Amino acid sequence: MRTVLTAIAVATALLFFSPAASLAYYEGPWCAVTNRGGGDMSWNCSMPSLEMCRQEVIAGNRGFCNPNPRWQGNRPEARPRHSRRHRSDD
Repeated sequence: MRTVLTAIAVATALLFFSPAASLAYYEGPWCAVTNRGGGDMSWNCSMPSLEMCRQEVIAGNRGFCNPNPRWQGNRPEARPRHSRRHRSDD
């Protein structure tokens, strides 16, 4: 009985805490804004380039490309610090 409850607890934990659910949504510099009809607009802000955004809009979706208002640019990578050794003239 104890093993059945343990198996259920593990299965429940895997169901609710799956790695796929914790992946972050990618934000790109461009948004494909499409008209769903009736004034309803849908924003897809995962476009990495203007060309990909245009392809998304041209692919039968009525809409336009807009710069992503939440885009903060590529974050600079941390530069490794190099220690400089100074020569002493003793």
